[in-house]
This record gives sequence, C-alpha cells and structure tokens, in this order.
Amino acid sequence: MNCTLCSIKTEPFYFYEKEERQYHRCPNCKAVLMDISDYPTPDEEIHRYESHNNDVEDPRYQKFVSPLVDKILEHYSPDNKGLDFGAGTGPVITKMLTDEGYDIITYDPFFDNNTTVFDETFDYIVSCEVIEHFHEPHMEFERLRGMLNPGGALFLKTDVYTEDVDFHAWYYKSDETHVFFYHPETFRWIKKAFNFSKLEIDGRHISLFA
Repeated sequence: MNCTLCSIKTEPFYFYEKEERQYHRCPNCKAVLMDISDYPTPDEEIHRYESHNNDVEDPRYQKFVSPLVDKILEHYSPDNKGLDFGAGTGPVITKMLTDEGYDIITYDPFFDNNTTVFDETFDYIVSCEVIEHFHEPHMEFERLRGMLNPGGALFLKTDVYTEDVDFHAWYYKSDETHVFFYHPETFRWIKKAFNFSKLEIDGRHISLFA
C-alpha cells in the first residue's frame, strides 16, 4: 500500500486483532494508515457520526473546542471570513464564533454538503477531529491549502501519534472511522509539500499558516 498522503510505499505496522484491521507505517512522512480494504463504508461512517452527542450548548463540548476558538480570536477579527470544515451534526465552533460576531460558515460531507464552499476562499479554516477521517489526505490538504487567502491559516485538532504511544492500547485507533494518524513529522511534510510558511504543534492543536 502506498501512503495516501505522500505516495511512498508503506510498511506493515500493526494488525488490530479485535477488529481485524491492518495498519501500515509510512517511512517517509511517518504517518500510520489503516489498510484501504478496512475503510468503513459511507453508511458505517454516518452511523458512527450520528452516535456522537454534539450539543452546541453543552459546556463540556464548548470547552473541548475552546483552544481552537481561542486561536482564531487571537489571530483574526470578525471582519475575516472563516470556514468550519467537517462541522458535523453540532457545529459548536461556528456557534461560539458567531456569538462573538464572526463571519464563519460550515461544511460537512455528510451533514452539510454545500460544495459551493470549494469555489470560495477564506482567511482561516478550522477543522476539529476531522483530518484523521481523511481517506484521501493529499487531496484534502491540497484543496484546503488552495482555499486559504494569503496570510490565512488552517487550525486543526487531532491526536498526534509518536513513538511514545502504545499503539496496541491507544484508544484513538479503536474508532473504525479513524483511518489516518499523524506524526509530528507528517505535519512537517505537509508544511513543506503544500507551501505553508509556518507550523505550530501544541499538543493536539496544530496550526498551519499560509
């Protein structure tokens, strides 16, 4: 299997016996990938996403996304245009920012499939717990980069894989819709490949500046 991000041939990494899923490791960008034959179907994905209790008024949910909201408040003003990419069934980031007077719209391939957003450009794009679901990460990052205005930024949240993580016990790989896991080196590869000027990794929060 070739890496779905950088196209380099991957190496067998781990077989998850409980769910009978094979994972691979890319020797180039250091990502860990689920085998394509084990990807969930669209119906399986929708069923999983609909099981999430994403109430935009839930204080715990708001606290979970608040670091991303804070980064946008820090770098951009209400005059800037934003996109909540992969907003899901409960676009809490959009709700919190619009409450502050910000101009932000949503897109989700399953629940808000407004493809006209791909003809627009934005000052910032935020994507919370989304990029690990990318079946075609190279295409997705290329598209996201192309939608950013000069001086724009991509704000992401995902669990980052490192060699300190016990993949066998890692809860993050147990979600059948998580098909692509990012190492810090993966983000450095993305920065260079898609011509971002700056990368910041702050735990689970990743910022890529155009």
